[in-house]
Amino acid sequence: MSQAEQNDTDNNVNENVNENVNSNFNDSFNSSFNNSFNSNDSLAVLDISAADSIDDDILESFYNRENLLKVMMATLDNIDERIKNGLTLPYYADIDTEMWQEKSKALDIYITDAVEGQELNLEARGKDYATNILSYPSDLPAAIIGLMPTLPLGELVICHAVVVREAAEQNKTVAQHISHLLIHGLLHLLGFDHELGQAEQDEMESFEIDILAGLALPNPYL
Repeated sequence: MSQAEQNDTDNNVNENVNENVNSNFNDSFNSSFNNSFNSNDSLAVLDISAADSIDDDILESFYNRENLLKVMMATLDNIDERIKNGLTLPYYADIDTEMWQEKSKALDIYITDAVEGQELNLEARGKDYATNILSYPSDLPAAIIGLMPTLPLGELVICHAVVVREAAEQNKTVAQHISHLLIHGLLHLLGFDHELGQAEQDEMESFEIDILAGLALPNPYL
């Protein structure tokens, strides 16, 4: 795996996580997306797996493949439009624009608990606590990508306990927070990094706000 990048909003918070969340997640999530986006499954390959400690009910309620695929495709569609207008993807600068837009994209998402999340964050970033999301870019050379029918973007590792806690702290729904983190993580996989400086942070946040708006979701930075 490549060195992980992440969105670290986990500052001085209580480690006792309240798992009492809205059981109507799917209804609210779907009603938000169905009117704003119509995904094309042929353009993306999404694999979702989880640690043994993550219940099937959690996966079905919060990490439904159809819901996450909509966010993934909305992000990629937004980026494709920006590429047409001259945007360069830091990790894919050597990839021909036409090749990038023609290839379907593959993404792996792994859902874990706070214990494994802490171990992974320590291993990847040297920080001894569980964080919300870790991003592991595929880091493949352009010559190899050119031979592959599907372009692998990499893997996102989401710590569900942290996501639930942060959503409560930030007065947003778990659905909104997952959507934001997925977009944020995908941008990291493309090479955007808010930790490089204020200009990079502003750029990345503007992308996120725009993509979320297209999905009828609020600005997470207000």
